[in-house]
Amino acid sequence: MDARLQRRVQRYGWDRAADTYDRAWSRQLEPAQDLLLELAALQEGEEVLEVACGSGLVTLRIAEAVGPGGRIAATDLSTGMLDLARAGAEREGHAHIAFLRNDAESLEVPEASFDAALCALGLMYVPDPVAALREMGRVLRPGGRAVAAVWGERSRCGWADVFPIVDARVESEVCPLFFQLGTGDTLAHQMEEAGLGEVELRRISTTLRYASPEEALEAIFEGGPVAMAYSRFDGATREAVHREYLDSIAPWSTGEGYALPGEFVVARATRG
Repeated sequence: MDARLQRRVQRYGWDRAADTYDRAWSRQLEPAQDLLLELAALQEGEEVLEVACGSGLVTLRIAEAVGPGGRIAATDLSTGMLDLARAGAEREGHAHIAFLRNDAESLEVPEASFDAALCALGLMYVPDPVAALREMGRVLRPGGRAVAAVWGERSRCGWADVFPIVDARVESEVCPLFFQLGTGDTLAHQMEEAGLGEVELRRISTTLRYASPEEALEAIFEGGPVAMAYSRFDGATREAVHREYLDSIAPWSTGEGYALPGEFVVARATRG
């Protein structure tokens, strides 16, 4: 997919998913977010950049970690997601967060101005992840930490068939390289290619639990990366993709709901 088209698909897709995202995914993503923040080891008063902040689930936790004496710049491509994140920060009284609509591959922030740069489950959607990681390194002070979390191996994510199911009905692939960064040591290698050093990579298994078929369908089709394509489907097409997707996750049925396997990869590196 052309990079400009991919960015546009991601921007408007996440605008579409914004209203459903927190309800569908906040609980499911906690293991990756927990490990990301553990490896980041944020301290009171630090200055932190968050790339692809989404609805602010991690942003608010960063704000708590660095305290009011710290500073946070949270960026995302989606206006809808930034609106949610900004509202959450205002609700929690975090005045030390600046929200910026920025492309991860071209951050409009000064060089060497942050102690840490984080990206929680956003790199999979970037046309050039190495460029995004290079930007994360650029904005770090010497010795600063870059930490990124991505989804893991395709074979270890029980919901993965949603992509071919949707792609069969659209003109171009929705997320053509979604699982690439989580394969083997790819994320670590790309951090090194971006000029970062002392790379540490961890891989964790998780379980995505849904209480009903309806909950599983809402999360994957309305609150995730295929939301824009799904919004354009007519009723018959939606029924068809629902059937195919539920068939694909049937092995993990718990009777009334589902317990799907999943995997996250989280890596930490430093700027020399």
